Amino acid sequence: MNTGDFVRLCARLPRLGAPPSTGRHLRTALDADLVLSTGITAGGAWVGADVHPLAASVHHKTLTNLITWPFTGQLPPELGVFTSKVVRRGPVAPGPVLAAGERTRFFDHLMAVAERAVQPSEALLRRQAVYLLSFDPRDEVIGWLRGEWETAGRRRIVGGSVTELLEARSASVALASAGDGRHIHDFVARTANTPAELANLNYWAHWIGELGDEQTDDTFMFAEDTKPWSGARLFHHLVTRLDPSSPHLPLNLHTVHTLVSSRPGLLTTRQADRTALGTALDALTSTDVLTPDGRAQAAGLHYALRIANR
Repeated sequence: MNTGDFVRLCARLPRLGAPPSTGRHLRTALDADLVLSTGITAGGAWVGADVHPLAASVHHKTLTNLITWPFTGQLPPELGVFTSKVVRRGPVAPGPVLAAGERTRFFDHLMAVAERAVQPSEALLRRQAVYLLSFDPRDEVIGWLRGEWETAGRRRIVGGSVTELLEARSASVALASAGDGRHIHDFVARTANTPAELANLNYWAHWIGELGDEQTDDTFMFAEDTKPWSGARLFHHLVTRLDPSSPHLPLNLHTVHTLVSSRPGLLTTRQADRTALGTALDALTSTDVLTPDGRAQAAGLHYALRIANR
């Protein structure tokens, strides 16, 4: 349909009983489809950063969840309100489906982008392609990600170099998602007590939707003024992800620790999340998944909880 009809449809559906967020999710779905169709159409060919949708803006969680839905098979949590309560007739796919050949072409394209995007103006394109490669289970891709870590993860993060920081972050998170969790521990250890902690918080705040504006590059992550966002939504999100089985547990725990240190009021104003944090910490410390640094962070959070509960 043409653009005008689409806008009118987005406005009409809630009046017909659809959830009020329908139009917003449809527009996000268009962005996700554009990323997928660009990769599938291009395959191993190069698409420049000036027109590539992966270079348009820093992705939010809602968009990334839609892009990866065909690969994870998991309904994005924010779409739970759309679950049909009526039994469908005949076979219906539970989500978007890509054929094996389409998946291969999409991931081949991400690899081509990651290998060729080397200019500073292509940093966002490359970083977001590397992150999405973590959903490619092929052994050669996992091997490539390890090589990426050896290049980016071992490089010293200098001052406010967003590119170096995020290349290391993307590589370690991607490897953890692929089943190799060693490097995410290294990344957390190297960024502790450095300006990179602030950048990590700002990134998470944007990812979860606490920052109001769209970001067209990564420089916002080193903004020292974090007052415009409260941290309440991020706190809730991270507390629900302190799971002993999570491949990203070291980064999640470290970020919760940094967030509470910068905003101790979250523990006094968010009672339900405070209780959930205590339960999660008890579960973590009863296992052997935490490193010495992780146990120190858990102990610090336990102490903060005791103060908040007085």
